[in-house]
Amino acid sequence: MKISIKAISAAALAAQSVSGHYIFQALGKGTVAGKPYEFVRHNTNMNSPVTDLSSNDLRCNVGGATSGSTSTLALNAGDQFTFSLDQAVYHQGPVSLYMSKAPSTAAEYDGSGDWFKIFDWGPKFGSGQAQWTMTSTYTGTIPKCIPAGEYLLRIQSLAIHNPGATPQWYISCGQVKVSGGGSTTPSPTAKIPGAFKATDPGYTVNIYNNFKSYTVPGPAVFTC
Repeated sequence: MKISIKAISAAALAAQSVSGHYIFQALGKGTVAGKPYEFVRHNTNMNSPVTDLSSNDLRCNVGGATSGSTSTLALNAGDQFTFSLDQAVYHQGPVSLYMSKAPSTAAEYDGSGDWFKIFDWGPKFGSGQAQWTMTSTYTGTIPKCIPAGEYLLRIQSLAIHNPGATPQWYISCGQVKVSGGGSTTPSPTAKIPGAFKATDPGYTVNIYNNFKSYTVPGPAVFTC
Protein backbone atom coordinates (compact mmCIF):
# COMPACT_ATOMS: atom_id res chain seq x y z
CA MET A 1 0.00 0.00 0.00
CA LYS A 2 1.34 3.40 -1.00
CA ILE A 3 1.02 6.34 1.38
CA SER A 4 1.26 9.80 -0.15
CA ILE A 5 3.31 12.66 1.21
CA LYS A 6 0.10 14.68 1.44
CA ALA A 7 -1.47 12.02 3.63
CA ILE A 8 1.56 11.97 5.93
CA SER A 9 1.52 15.78 6.19
CA ALA A 10 -2.20 15.78 6.95
CA ALA A 11 -1.71 13.19 9.68
CA ALA A 12 1.11 15.22 11.21
CA LEU A 13 -1.03 18.35 11.22
CA ALA A 14 -3.91 16.45 12.77
CA ALA A 15 -1.63 15.13 15.52
CA GLN A 16 -0.43 18.65 16.26
CA SER A 17 -4.03 19.85 16.38
CA VAL A 18 -4.95 17.19 18.89
CA SER A 19 -1.93 17.81 21.12
CA GLY A 20 -2.38 21.57 20.91
CA HIS A 21 0.20 24.31 20.63
CA TYR A 22 3.03 24.93 23.05
CA ILE A 23 2.99 27.34 25.99
CA PHE A 24 5.75 28.81 28.17
CA GLN A 25 4.42 27.73 31.55
CA ALA A 26 7.31 27.78 34.03
CA LEU A 27 10.14 30.03 35.15
CA GLY A 28 13.03 29.00 37.38
CA LYS A 29 16.32 30.36 38.68
CA GLY A 30 19.44 29.24 36.84
CA THR A 31 18.75 26.26 34.61
CA VAL A 32 16.04 24.80 36.86
CA ALA A 33 12.84 24.07 34.96
CA GLY A 34 10.56 25.52 37.61
CA LYS A 35 7.01 24.69 38.63
CA PRO A 36 4.24 25.45 36.12
CA TYR A 37 2.57 28.80 36.80
CA GLU A 38 4.37 29.45 40.09
CA PHE A 39 6.17 32.52 38.70
CA VAL A 40 4.47 32.67 35.27
CA ARG A 41 1.08 34.31 34.83
CA HIS A 42 -1.60 31.84 33.83
CA ASN A 43 -3.18 32.43 30.44
CA THR A 44 -6.89 31.81 29.83
CA ASN A 45 -6.83 30.86 26.13
CA MET A 46 -5.47 27.36 26.70
CA ASN A 47 -2.44 27.41 24.37
CA SER A 48 -3.88 29.24 21.38
CA PRO A 49 -1.71 31.93 19.76
CA VAL A 50 -2.30 35.68 19.75
CA THR A 51 -2.57 37.06 16.19
CA ASP A 52 -3.71 40.69 16.67
CA LEU A 53 -0.84 43.20 16.58
CA SER A 54 -3.02 45.87 18.22
CA SER A 55 -4.12 43.72 21.17
CA ASN A 56 -2.94 44.24 24.74
CA ASP A 57 -2.77 40.43 24.88
CA LEU A 58 0.56 40.73 23.06
CA ARG A 59 2.04 41.78 26.41
CA CYS A 60 1.45 38.70 28.53
CA ASN A 61 -1.05 36.57 26.58
CA VAL A 62 -4.81 36.33 26.99
CA GLY A 63 -5.63 36.55 30.70
CA GLY A 64 -2.09 37.61 31.59
CA ALA A 65 -2.82 41.25 32.30
CA THR A 66 -3.30 40.46 35.99
CA SER A 67 -1.21 38.44 38.39
CA GLY A 68 -3.80 36.13 39.89
CA SER A 69 -1.98 33.82 42.30
CA THR A 70 1.41 34.20 40.60
CA SER A 71 4.40 34.56 42.92
CA THR A 72 7.43 36.74 42.19
CA LEU A 73 10.83 35.10 41.68
CA ALA A 74 13.81 36.69 43.47
CA LEU A 75 16.85 37.10 41.23
CA ASN A 76 20.07 39.08 41.38
CA ALA A 77 21.22 41.20 38.46
CA GLY A 78 23.45 38.91 36.40
CA ASP A 79 21.58 35.74 37.40
CA GLN A 80 20.46 33.20 34.85
CA PHE A 81 16.84 32.12 34.56
CA THR A 82 15.02 29.50 32.50
CA PHE A 83 11.61 29.44 30.85
CA SER A 84 10.17 25.96 30.23
CA LEU A 85 7.35 24.82 27.98
CA ASP A 86 4.80 22.03 28.15
CA GLN A 87 6.34 20.75 24.89
CA ALA A 88 9.17 21.92 22.67
CA VAL A 89 8.63 24.80 20.25
CA TYR A 90 7.89 23.27 16.85
CA HIS A 91 7.00 26.30 14.71
CA GLN A 92 9.85 28.07 12.91
CA GLY A 93 10.50 31.62 13.99
CA PRO A 94 12.46 33.70 16.49
CA VAL A 95 12.18 33.54 20.27
CA SER A 96 12.85 36.73 22.25
CA LEU A 97 13.11 37.90 25.86
CA TYR A 98 11.80 41.25 27.09
CA MET A 99 11.63 43.06 30.44
CA SER A 100 9.49 45.94 31.74
CA LYS A 101 10.01 47.61 35.12
CA ALA A 102 6.94 47.78 37.31
CA PRO A 103 6.04 51.13 38.92
CA SER A 104 5.57 49.30 42.21
CA THR A 105 5.20 45.52 42.32
CA ALA A 106 5.23 43.10 39.43
CA ALA A 107 2.01 41.56 40.73
CA GLU A 108 0.20 44.89 40.30
CA TYR A 109 1.65 45.70 36.88
CA ASP A 110 -0.22 45.26 33.58
CA GLY A 111 2.76 45.76 31.27
CA SER A 112 1.55 49.08 29.84
CA GLY A 113 4.92 50.78 30.37
CA ASP A 114 8.16 50.58 28.40
CA TRP A 115 9.66 47.23 27.36
CA PHE A 116 13.26 46.49 26.45
CA LYS A 117 14.59 43.40 24.73
CA ILE A 118 17.41 41.43 26.35
CA PHE A 119 17.91 38.52 23.93
CA ASP A 120 16.93 37.08 20.55
CA TRP A 121 17.18 33.52 19.33
CA GLY A 122 17.18 34.15 15.59
CA PRO A 123 18.04 31.78 12.74
CA LYS A 124 21.52 30.55 11.99
CA PHE A 125 22.28 30.22 8.31
CA GLY A 126 24.43 27.40 7.02
CA SER A 127 24.38 24.24 4.91
CA GLY A 128 21.92 25.91 2.59
CA GLN A 129 19.14 26.36 5.14
CA ALA A 130 18.19 28.24 8.29
CA GLN A 131 18.41 26.57 11.69
CA TRP A 132 16.03 27.77 14.41
CA THR A 133 16.42 27.22 18.15
CA MET A 134 13.37 25.04 18.83
CA THR A 135 13.58 23.46 22.25
CA SER A 136 11.62 22.98 25.48
CA THR A 137 13.75 25.33 27.63
CA TYR A 138 15.22 28.78 27.06
CA THR A 139 17.83 30.21 29.43
CA GLY A 140 18.61 33.93 29.66
CA THR A 141 20.45 36.34 31.95
CA ILE A 142 19.23 39.38 33.88
CA PRO A 143 21.38 42.34 32.71
CA LYS A 144 23.87 43.30 35.42
CA CYS A 145 23.46 47.06 34.97
CA ILE A 146 19.68 47.49 35.24
CA PRO A 147 18.20 49.11 38.37
CA ALA A 148 16.93 46.95 41.21
CA GLY A 149 13.20 46.52 41.38
CA GLU A 150 10.34 44.35 40.21
CA TYR A 151 9.86 43.53 36.56
CA LEU A 152 7.71 41.58 34.17
CA LEU A 153 9.96 39.14 32.32
CA ARG A 154 8.40 38.26 28.97
CA ILE A 155 9.19 35.50 26.49
CA GLN A 156 7.71 35.31 23.01
CA SER A 157 7.84 32.86 20.15
CA LEU A 158 6.88 34.38 16.80
CA ALA A 159 5.71 31.56 14.53
CA ILE A 160 6.24 32.42 10.85
CA HIS A 161 5.98 28.88 9.51
CA ASN A 162 2.99 29.56 7.23
CA PRO A 163 3.77 32.36 4.73
CA GLY A 164 0.67 34.17 3.56
CA ALA A 165 -1.20 33.44 6.77
CA THR A 166 -1.21 35.62 9.89
CA PRO A 167 1.92 34.96 12.01
CA GLN A 168 1.29 33.58 15.47
CA TRP A 169 2.56 34.81 18.84
CA TYR A 170 3.11 32.47 21.80
CA ILE A 171 3.73 34.59 24.89
CA SER A 172 4.13 34.34 28.65
CA CYS A 173 5.15 36.74 31.41
CA GLY A 174 7.01 35.87 34.56
CA GLN A 175 7.26 38.09 37.63
CA VAL A 176 10.72 38.80 39.02
CA LYS A 177 12.27 40.92 41.75
CA VAL A 178 15.79 42.00 40.80
CA SER A 179 18.32 42.83 43.51
CA GLY A 180 21.70 44.46 43.03
CA GLY A 181 22.25 45.84 39.57
CA GLY A 182 23.17 49.36 38.60
CA SER A 183 21.67 52.61 37.41
CA THR A 184 21.58 52.21 33.64
CA THR A 185 18.30 53.08 31.98
CA PRO A 186 17.73 50.42 29.30
CA SER A 187 17.32 51.57 25.73
CA PRO A 188 15.88 51.34 23.14
CA THR A 189 12.43 50.70 24.55
CA ALA A 190 9.03 50.12 23.00
CA LYS A 191 5.40 49.82 23.97
CA ILE A 192 3.50 46.57 23.51
CA PRO A 193 1.37 46.67 21.45
CA GLY A 194 3.20 49.00 19.09
CA ALA A 195 6.62 47.33 18.98
CA PHE A 196 5.66 45.13 16.03
CA LYS A 197 4.32 46.22 12.64
CA ALA A 198 2.59 44.24 9.92
CA THR A 199 5.20 45.64 7.51
CA ASP A 200 8.23 44.44 9.49
CA PRO A 201 10.37 42.27 7.17
CA GLY A 202 10.82 39.75 9.97
CA TYR A 203 7.04 39.48 10.26
CA THR A 204 6.21 39.10 6.56
CA VAL A 205 9.19 37.03 5.36
CA ASN A 206 8.75 33.78 3.44
CA ILE A 207 11.17 31.40 5.13
CA TYR A 208 10.92 28.88 2.27
CA ASN A 209 11.87 31.18 -0.61
CA ASN A 210 15.39 32.64 -0.98
CA PHE A 211 15.69 32.93 2.79
CA LYS A 212 19.26 34.07 3.46
CA SER A 213 18.99 36.77 6.15
CA TYR A 214 16.60 37.78 8.88
CA THR A 215 15.94 40.68 11.27
CA VAL A 216 13.92 39.83 14.39
CA PRO A 217 10.96 42.24 14.81
CA GLY A 218 10.96 44.68 17.70
CA PRO A 219 13.62 46.95 19.20
CA ALA A 220 17.32 46.16 19.18
CA VAL A 221 18.65 44.06 22.03
CA PHE A 222 19.74 46.12 25.04
CA THR A 223 23.22 45.40 26.38
CA CYS A 224 24.96 46.89 29.41
